[in-house]
Amino acid sequence: MYHISDLKKMSRCPRMFWNSLHVEQEPKVQYIRMDEAVSERVMEKLGVPDDHFVGQRGDPPEKAMAAMLEKDWLVKARFELEGLRIKVPLMHRNEDGWDLYFVLIGLLPKSDDLQYYCTHVWVLQRLGYLVKQIRIVHLNRDYRRGKQLDPQALFVVAEEFTTAKGTPIGSISSLVKSHLQNPLPMIEEMQKIAEMESFPAQKNRNCIRRVRCRYYSVCFPEEQQLEEDSILTLVSSQHKNELFQQGIRRLKEAPLEAIEGTRQQYAQIMASRHGGLFVDRLALKAWMDRVLIYPLSFLDFEWETFAIPPYPGLRPFDVVPFEFSLHLLDQSGQLEHHEFVGTGDCRQALIEQLLQDIPESGSIVAYNGEGAEKIRLLELAQQFPQYAKALQGLSERIVDLSVPFMNGLIYDLRMRGFYSLKVLLSVFSKEYRYSDLAISHGMDAVEKWRSLDRNGEAQKGDIENELMEYCGMDTYAMVLLVKWLNQQIQKEE
Repeated sequence: MYHISDLKKMSRCPRMFWNSLHVEQEPKVQYIRMDEAVSERVMEKLGVPDDHFVGQRGDPPEKAMAAMLEKDWLVKARFELEGLRIKVPLMHRNEDGWDLYFVLIGLLPKSDDLQYYCTHVWVLQRLGYLVKQIRIVHLNRDYRRGKQLDPQALFVVAEEFTTAKGTPIGSISSLVKSHLQNPLPMIEEMQKIAEMESFPAQKNRNCIRRVRCRYYSVCFPEEQQLEEDSILTLVSSQHKNELFQQGIRRLKEAPLEAIEGTRQQYAQIMASRHGGLFVDRLALKAWMDRVLIYPLSFLDFEWETFAIPPYPGLRPFDVVPFEFSLHLLDQSGQLEHHEFVGTGDCRQALIEQLLQDIPESGSIVAYNGEGAEKIRLLELAQQFPQYAKALQGLSERIVDLSVPFMNGLIYDLRMRGFYSLKVLLSVFSKEYRYSDLAISHGMDAVEKWRSLDRNGEAQKGDIENELMEYCGMDTYAMVLLVKWLNQQIQKEE
C-alpha cells in the first residue's frame, strides 16, 4: 500500500523513493512546533457540527464510505484504490456531491503541490464520488494573536491559488480538475523499484532543490571525503559536476569560462593556487577597522518557531527567543560572559536581562546577524513597544561576522565550501569543538528546550547547562574568530 507521500518522493527522484524503503534514517526534529490541534481549530473555523465522522489511522476504507451515507461532514477520512491510500482532511456534503477542504500549514495557497490535491480528487472520482468545490484552509499571515486565540481570524478559506507574493492565479477547483493524472502507472513503477536490491544514484537538480535531500550523503558518500581543494567544493557553481566528469579535479584547474566568477569562487581558486589560504588583507582590515568598535558584544540567540501563535502579539510562524549568550570583549582583551535561558513566554524577561547586560556602546557582533539576531531584535521591538527604542538601537549596532566569508575576503581550503561558524571553528581552533558538547546543533538545542519547556522544573539543571554550553560556544567561537581574522591581517604577504 502506498501513500501520496510516496508519490511525492517518486516524483522528485526514484532513488529517493527507494531509499525511503531501504535506508534507515534517524527521525528528523520538526523545525516548526505544533502545540495546537490544527484540525480542531479548522473545524471551529468551518463550523463543523459535533456529529461529524472522524477517521483513525488504520481504518479500512469501507468505514469512511459507510460514513458518507450518514454524515454531512467527514474528517480525516481514509480511502483506497488499487494500492494507493489517501486521507482527505475535511469533506462536506454539497447536494449530490462533496466539497473538499485541504489544510495547509502555511501562509499562501500556492500551486507548488498541485499533484497532492489532484491525486485525492482522482481517487475519489474513480471511486464514484462527485467532487464539486475544492478549497484550501491556510494560516492568515495578517493575523496577530490577542489574549485568546481566534480561529475565525487565524485561518483563511481560499478558493484560488496564489503566487509567492499573494497574487491570485486561478481557481483551485478548476486548476486541480484540469490537471488530473492517472497515478497508477507510477505506482506500478514504484512497485518494481521497491523490489530491487539496489538502485543507482544519479545526481540532478532535485538533489539540492530548496534544501539538500536527506539521503544525499547516502547516494554520494564519496563527497563526504572530498579533498580540501576538490572542484566539487566550488560554491554557487552550476557546472562543477560537469567539470568533475571532464577530469577537472582541483579548484585551481577551474577554467574561467566555465565558472560564474563570484568573489567566493575567486577566493577558493586563489586559496587552491597559493598554499591553502587566501586573504584580501587590505579589504579585510578596512572592513574590521570600520565596523568593529570596542567594547565588542558577541550575541547569539536560540529560538523556537510556532506555526500557530501561542502568546499575545505573535503572528503565525513567529519565533520566541528562549536563550541568549553574550560575551563582552574590551580593548584590553578582558572577557566576560552573560547568559539567559527561559521557558514559556519568556520574551519580556529575555529583553530585560539583555538590556541590563549589554553595554550601551560598541559593536554587537553576530554570525549571520543580518538574517537572525537583527531580525529577532526588531520583532521583539514590535511585540513590546515599551522597549522598542532600546531594541531598535541594538539592531542598528549589529555587525554580521559572516560578511568577510560571504564576500570572499578570506577562504581556507579546510572549509570545503562551507561557511558556518561550526566549520570555521574546526579550521582555526583545535582546542574547542562542538562535537564535544552534549548539544552540537541548533535543532538539537530546540529539541532539548522543548522538553524543558513542556516539563518545567522537573527537567531543569542538566538541560539548562547543556543549552548554555551550546549557545555560549557560539559566542565564544566568534571571539576566537575575530582574533583569528586579526592574526591573518597581521601576517606578511
